[in-house]
Amino acid sequence: MNMMTSITSTVQSSGKFTYKDFTWCLSLFGTAVGAGVLFLPIRAGAGGFWPLVILTLIAAPMTWFAHKSLARFVLSAANPKADITDTVKEHFGKAGANLITFAYFFAIYPIVLIYGVSITNTVDSFLTNQMGMEPVPRWLLSGALIAAMTAGVVFGKGLMLKATSAMVYPLVFILLALSFYLIPDWNTSIIRVSPDWGKIPLIVWLAIPIIVFSFNHSPIISQFSKEQRRIYSDNAVKKTDAITGGTAMMLMGFVMFFVFSVVLSLSPEQLATAQEQNISVLSYLANIHKSSLISYVGPLVAFVAITSSYFGHFLGAHEGLVGLIRSRYQIPVSKIKRISLIFIVTTTWIVAIINPDILDMIEMMGAPIIVAILFLMPVFAMQKVPAMAKYKTSVPVQIFTVICGLAAISSIIYGIF
Repeated sequence: MNMMTSITSTVQSSGKFTYKDFTWCLSLFGTAVGAGVLFLPIRAGAGGFWPLVILTLIAAPMTWFAHKSLARFVLSAANPKADITDTVKEHFGKAGANLITFAYFFAIYPIVLIYGVSITNTVDSFLTNQMGMEPVPRWLLSGALIAAMTAGVVFGKGLMLKATSAMVYPLVFILLALSFYLIPDWNTSIIRVSPDWGKIPLIVWLAIPIIVFSFNHSPIISQFSKEQRRIYSDNAVKKTDAITGGTAMMLMGFVMFFVFSVVLSLSPEQLATAQEQNISVLSYLANIHKSSLISYVGPLVAFVAITSSYFGHFLGAHEGLVGLIRSRYQIPVSKIKRISLIFIVTTTWIVAIINPDILDMIEMMGAPIIVAILFLMPVFAMQKVPAMAKYKTSVPVQIFTVICGLAAISSIIYGIF
């Protein structure tokens, strides 16, 4: 049985797959589809056509195995209302909880910073290139955008879930439609580049972190797992396995088709130019394409994708920072939540004004700790924590997950040095 068949079988065997389950798939999908996906064609396409094919084949199983393991980790807590911070404290003690809580926050927090930069650049490019307006002062534009996106979270998790789900419907449709729309522009320039077959393993290895980041929806897994346990109790594992499997298939199908369509419609030189301009590939397409549809739909898709993903990541970063402060200081929770909110919004605003390179931020700041928490920690817990015994995944799944995690971390270290 191949890996894609395994995912499909899990979804089918988990009982009736309800509309609510599909809504959760969309929410997890929406959390993943953000800056990473919009920059994925630039980084993944730079390595050539065949490495991109290999990355596509490993993307779905890599995503599913890691996220379903993290969901099982959260479900293993004795307290049915426990989030990931509480679960870590139960399994690894206070010292371990402090370490993982610290890592959890710094795995997600840089992603929020990335979204602050990318939403500002997307809207700025649209206003100046498509609308013909004078550039809005960066401090004002970034502040307004970050405040507006944060308001969606402040109004509550229920509203966030509804808003994310509502935005994902048109997002999926437009991404798919845009992918088909670009087909007449496909060319063989990237395929004609003679591959150095000896370097393909190196290219794939170095591209794994951007795949991890682009398909990552771990920030919302804690809240997602708690909700499944509240509803399904002991049967929650089947539901989390099925929903994370469905999400992995959606991501591979929609996202990688989009990536291939974009890469095949541009030349390697154009992909390099997009990276130099520090804008998403959709904003770049809007700037060079003669079609008014691309000019306006491209930035709109980028805006919706970044906004929907910002919701899930902001929620995860806020949860992590609140847990971090609570573990060290005796301060009322309501006050901690306010302090955390102000800190995240202010620092995101500052970084958006500075405008650092987004791809460098993704690979050096976001990916390493995400990999450790998402790929390595759940498997480690399966081996060391008695409560995880009944939540273990199969040995081949554990081995594959660890190999992918170690490959991602080692490639980041290699890239830095």
